[in-house]
Amino acid sequence: MQDRVSEAEWNARLDLAACYRLLDLHGMADMGANHASARVPGEEGAFLINAYGMMYEEITASSLVKIDCDGNVLAKPSFGDLDYGVNRAGFVIHAAIHRHRPDVDCVIHTHTWPGMAVSALACGLLPLAQTAMRFLKIGYHDYRGVVLDTAEQASLVRDLGDANAMILRNHGLLTVGATIPEAFNAMHRLELSCKLQLAAMACNTPLNPVPAEVLEQTWLNYQPQTRRPYGVMEWPALKRMLDRRDASWRT
Repeated sequence: MQDRVSEAEWNARLDLAACYRLLDLHGMADMGANHASARVPGEEGAFLINAYGMMYEEITASSLVKIDCDGNVLAKPSFGDLDYGVNRAGFVIHAAIHRHRPDVDCVIHTHTWPGMAVSALACGLLPLAQTAMRFLKIGYHDYRGVVLDTAEQASLVRDLGDANAMILRNHGLLTVGATIPEAFNAMHRLELSCKLQLAAMACNTPLNPVPAEVLEQTWLNYQPQTRRPYGVMEWPALKRMLDRRDASWRT
């Protein structure tokens, strides 16, 4: 695909392929059931998403499918007799956010067991430790069945608001970012927050509360206006780690 796309799109493909491999490496893949998507630079309404049928561990820059916010396939490689397409639920969720959040370039949605477990708790995500306090004002979206109907897009966008993370109740986790590294950083930390909550609750002892004013100040310390963008420092190192393991994601 490299000679068929712009340099900017190829770079986006590389980062998104790296994101898929990293999600798999950190145990956040659900075979091929989930999605990470990225806006195509310079192409209004176009974004990249995984081919439905490929595992995260085998995603490459060339294997990503380019679609628009109406679900039309704009470009894809030849998959031979398999002729992979795009998952309907993935299109509905990701297209909604790419269409209505111009500040977002990447959307990640997972079905991990810690994320699904917390999504099923009435209390939602608790600010039990510093990592979780970053998500003090996370969004919530009530479960309405498998997300196949575009009519649900409006409520998805409304419930996310201007947040960078959302819990899909009884379903899973979702993060967004102005860049692919930023969205991955948010998902990595949100996943860790869910794990620490389940571990703490499993101890069956009282949880230590943090004063509301401390929670608010900590949350503010994590906001864009008080720190550098997320993902900037670690992303090159993460890609170097992938190269040491298997550089096929670059193809």
